[in-house]
Amino acid sequence: MSEQTVQKPNALWENVKVIIEALLLAVVIRTLAFQPFTIPSGSMMPTLLVGDYIFVNKFAYGYSKYSLPFSPDLFEGRIFGADPKRGDIVVFRKPSEPNIDYIKRCVGLPGDRIQVLSGVLYINGQPVPKQPDGTFTSDYRKDPGTDVPVFRETLDNGVTFDTLDQVPDGEGDNTREFIVPEGHYFMMGDNRDNSRDSRFDVGFVPAENLVGRASFITFSIGNDTSFAEVWKWPSNMRWNRIFKAVE
Repeated sequence: MSEQTVQKPNALWENVKVIIEALLLAVVIRTLAFQPFTIPSGSMMPTLLVGDYIFVNKFAYGYSKYSLPFSPDLFEGRIFGADPKRGDIVVFRKPSEPNIDYIKRCVGLPGDRIQVLSGVLYINGQPVPKQPDGTFTSDYRKDPGTDVPVFRETLDNGVTFDTLDQVPDGEGDNTREFIVPEGHYFMMGDNRDNSRDSRFDVGFVPAENLVGRASFITFSIGNDTSFAEVWKWPSNMRWNRIFKAVE
């Protein structure tokens, strides 16, 4: 009876295969499911803070070329597309500079008439209810607002959220009426006096430019603390924001 020699697989090659498989899985997840983003500015305060690390749901609105790494021109428009809801917080590519990601709240849907008068948002001629809701103080040194007035707005679909109004009669507090074209959306930052959005150079955002819906915060450190400054985490961690849903 002959003996057969069982050869052990090369351990190095097995490790390489595991690494390759893990990288491919990460690329698939990042491309089709959830993508991490960092909040770099105060335009969405008080909802999102500088130093928040969030996951964006990429299948919420389907996929366009901007869903893929390096945005290759493989197809036009969106596949498996779905419309944002009014009040969604959306990551999108800036229409005039599509290599730049923006994050804002969607307040205008196709066909809507949007206007801001005396700091009040009007949608299709109706004012969005705006009630005082305390004050907000930032720990971000480039926007060190202290006791900034907070107002709670409630949209017609029941979505409610806080906004900041630091400067009465600011640059974006009185606008012309915008009529949102078909296949486009109107975006605004919750920090109304410190947000470059559809009222200004961003303009209307095409459906193709949508990347995904902000879903939840995974990590949050304040006081301009870099992610690499691990030794500063304990004293600057915003523990109450970790795994918090984005609304």
